[in-house]
Amino acid sequence: MQIGPYTLGSRLAVAPMAGVTDRPFRQLCKTFGAGLAVSEMTSSDASLWHSSKSRRRRDHEGEAEPVSVQIAGTEPGRMAEAARFNVTHGAQIIDINMGCPAKKVCNVMAGSALMRDEGKVAAILEAVVAAVDVPVTLKIRTGWDRDHRNAVRIASIAESSGIQALSVHGRTRSDLFAGEAEYDTIAEVKRAVRIPVIANGDIDSADKAKQVLDHTGADAVMIGRAALGRPWIFREVLHFLRTGVRHVAPELAEIRDVLEAHVRALHEFYGESTGVRVARKHVGWYAKLLPGGAALRTQVNGLEAAPAQLAAIARFFARLESVHTLDAGLRLAA
Repeated sequence: MQIGPYTLGSRLAVAPMAGVTDRPFRQLCKTFGAGLAVSEMTSSDASLWHSSKSRRRRDHEGEAEPVSVQIAGTEPGRMAEAARFNVTHGAQIIDINMGCPAKKVCNVMAGSALMRDEGKVAAILEAVVAAVDVPVTLKIRTGWDRDHRNAVRIASIAESSGIQALSVHGRTRSDLFAGEAEYDTIAEVKRAVRIPVIANGDIDSADKAKQVLDHTGADAVMIGRAALGRPWIFREVLHFLRTGVRHVAPELAEIRDVLEAHVRALHEFYGESTGVRVARKHVGWYAKLLPGGAALRTQVNGLEAAPAQLAAIARFFARLESVHTLDAGLRLAA
């Protein structure tokens, strides 16, 4: 799949998620085969650009190309300036958020609330495309609510405005994340435009990824929540799409190594104090997949020092691997 001058290494993208898709997470997902990883949303409000949080979000050091940065806002001029600002700080693709359903975003008529005003959508897209020399992409939902699905019209506006790829989440804004994503609208969007379309929503396995690609005709799929604590999902999907064979599940030793490396990267990226706090939620997501993982989550949540977190993880896996080895030995003996 091509976005401007960039040929993606796979048909898999990481969805931008607030508080999640920082540089360590994006790099990890790319290591497992994601061809595109979009950063967490950055505000078009210039007064926020120089906070420590915003500076971290602009940190792309060592990140594999292409670097895609998502911006959000409601005023075409401010959005254009935000795009220029992020390009000067390393963005190679600008992604415009018109898909976020959060109340604090929609209440100021940003995110998916913009889909109610197609004229403003066009004004924002045209302003941002004209402001930068890098590809501009767009993330939307299928509409504001189920009675007002206008994704096809928005997609046509986007293509006419110079948008070079479009991600569509298969829910309306009113659906939030409830129920099941629907893909018929994404298929309609794909038939209506010539630019690449990325399907998003409820893609949580290799089989589901293939089903969505086949059903929608989309050029790629975007995975969000299913990658939390399970970044190897990109490897599993990529392997299945290329071979038709399911990739073997990671062994305990690999899960331990991935988790430890991820936690170390968070400590290094944020500094110990913030890194320890950020790591807690990630450990919790990994722990959901592990037997006895609740105990690991509880212990890590109570620790304040980076070495203590890593030591707790090491002890947990040592006990888990010991039990796993014993169970395997008993089965062999039987």
